Amino acid sequence: MTEPEPFGARLRRAMDTRGPLCVGIDPHASLLTDWGLDDDVTGLERFTRTVVEALADRVAVLKPQSAFFERFGSRGIAVLEKAVAEARDAGALVLMDAKRGDIGSTMGAYAATYLHPGSPLFSDAVTVSPYLGFGSLRPALDAASAAGCGVFVLALTSNPEGAEVQRATAADGRSLAQVMLDHMAAENAGAAPLGSVGAVVGATLGDADADLAINGPLLAPGIGAQGATPADLPGVFGAAVGNVVPSVSRGVLRHGPDAAGLRGAAAGLADEVRAAVRVG
Repeated sequence: MTEPEPFGARLRRAMDTRGPLCVGIDPHASLLTDWGLDDDVTGLERFTRTVVEALADRVAVLKPQSAFFERFGSRGIAVLEKAVAEARDAGALVLMDAKRGDIGSTMGAYAATYLHPGSPLFSDAVTVSPYLGFGSLRPALDAASAAGCGVFVLALTSNPEGAEVQRATAADGRSLAQVMLDHMAAENAGAAPLGSVGAVVGATLGDADADLAINGPLLAPGIGAQGATPADLPGVFGAAVGNVVPSVSRGVLRHGPDAAGLRGAAAGLADEVRAAVRVG
């Protein structure tokens, strides 16, 4: 049986060919209204289909935020399932933004939901929270490795409240975020061209004040509505900036529902990122 190509290799290729950009699919109620849609399942489906059809054949990563689909119950999840399948069929890598974190068999069930090829929500990668201990992520890490998928682990998030946990000091003097980053580096050791365990590090931090050399991708939320710009990336990520995947949602989605507007916004941001990080 042929081993699946690792996520890190697939992501590196997608970033190099399509541009280093992740676009979120975040159907906020206010955004549906701005698009002239009702805040119901019909509006959700129309919004999601428009984004997938406009962008899935050209951006490296699409990142649906699971919560905005879950709020509509089973019918919302059905929309999400279809979007994931159609986006992957069009060539985009799908990163499910679910931020799951638990222990034992429960973490295993989350892993089966997003990282097992037979699941209706099978995605290329998923976001997870390590703050029940990095070892609690083992079921997701193992499932991802077996399926050629990726895991993005929260490290230094863009919300100011995160610092009270992430900047706390471990017994050996490292910040808890650095402890997690060091675990990620160990998971990625020897991988080429890029490991499959990524970190979530906010682009709004100014200076990450952490060693980000994890040999894996760095998902960087905060571009656009939260105030960061592509020009800020080198200052935050330093020598690791070439592995950054900036994530933008409203900065692209506000240009809908016109497909050309969505495509133009995504292409423009990808070009800005390339220029800022001198990639491609």
